[in-house]
Amino acid sequence: MKNMRLSELGDKEIVNLNNGARLGLLYDADIIFDEETGKIISLIAPDRKLSLKLLGIESNGMEIPWTAIRKIGHDMIIIEMD
Repeated sequence: MKNMRLSELGDKEIVNLNNGARLGLLYDADIIFDEETGKIISLIAPDRKLSLKLLGIESNGMEIPWTAIRKIGHDMIIIEMD
């Protein structure tokens, strides 16, 4: 297992293996972690639908459980979600 700094993850694109959807870059996402253990629980990928923001509808984005991450590659993070 290779150690990686959070700064190295930031420019990686999040891609869903099931449908090929591009969910944005990790540096745009929020990270939810367990305050007691410090372990990452999930990522919140921002909603990329600009039309909703223009209409004044707020979205919290898509929550991606840490367990859904299948591979962290050179350029992208592959997740598997329905």
